[in-house]
Amino acid sequence: MAERGARLLVTDDNKVNRLLLTRSLELQGHRVASAENGRVALEMLRAEAFDLMLLDMEMPEIDGFQVLEQMMGDAKLRDLPVIVTSSLEGVAHVVRCLELGADDYLHKPVNPVVLKARINSSLEKKRLRDQQKELIKRFATSEVAEDLQQSGFALGGRRVRGTVMFSDIRGFTALVESQPPEETIELLNTYYTLMFDAISGHGGVVNQMIGDGLMAIFGAPLPLAEPPLAAVRAALDMVEMIDLFNLERVASAKAPIAIGIGIASGEMVAGYTGTQQRATYTCIGDTVNLAARLEAHTKEAGRGILVDGDTHAALADRVPTEPLGEVQFKGKAATVPVFAVKLKVQ
Repeated sequence: MAERGARLLVTDDNKVNRLLLTRSLELQGHRVASAENGRVALEMLRAEAFDLMLLDMEMPEIDGFQVLEQMMGDAKLRDLPVIVTSSLEGVAHVVRCLELGADDYLHKPVNPVVLKARINSSLEKKRLRDQQKELIKRFATSEVAEDLQQSGFALGGRRVRGTVMFSDIRGFTALVESQPPEETIELLNTYYTLMFDAISGHGGVVNQMIGDGLMAIFGAPLPLAEPPLAAVRAALDMVEMIDLFNLERVASAKAPIAIGIGIASGEMVAGYTGTQQRATYTCIGDTVNLAARLEAHTKEAGRGILVDGDTHAALADRVPTEPLGEVQFKGKAATVPVFAVKLKVQ
């Protein structure tokens, strides 16, 4: 069933047309506002939320075509349903309006029964689009959702410079074997809640969760001023949150947990991989592999946060670190300088 009581905007320079159309729509149960030209309509659309606009074409100051052009260029307005009501004849005008994003084109005088049906149809389409956006927001990060809204979805990637983080819980397998499944799920839910807050708080995007492990990207899909610094500060917050969380676990007679974090910076390919039916936003490349190797090396090094040389250089002494020397990682022809981030004193 189409939405009832929607918020509509009638845009027409003819006062009689505005009044009659407004009255007819209000009798259908809608809440209606009106604008006498395109300039006023755009101001109203940007100031408050509407569900649909009825738009005349021939108007002073800014005509209907210009309104559609500006709406198409505005990410917040491009999905608003627009039904054109115009006395302009000719297929060319209809095609141009539809190419500019209009949902429908009705010639004046408009048949009220047809108009009601077109409005209900457009509102139903908007309801489905809104539901789709909410699903994207629920199952994707806000940054990925914004990228989808601005750029649209297309499989493939682009080269970016950014920072990748890998993190997991040390000794997780043994922990799982020592407690009921319900406790493990609760632990993971709490763990991810804390980690997501620390990472997103510094502009990072968590794009993979596998068991107790996660991968986060800093600098894609949305740019960051300093991805390496943001990633390291997020890592420090993650360790601090785990320390505070452990106070609660110990008080509840549960074993404390520890995490290992690996961070690497450099060029990578970022984008959507998968199929048209199921895809995810991710990054691939040597930088990603190195971050994973650094995370695994935290166990051998006995340190909580390890970073590569590029990340260390970008910190410019703003975060205390300790050099651990050159390390030969699997799959790397040359050794890699590794640095441990000094943790905050509790």
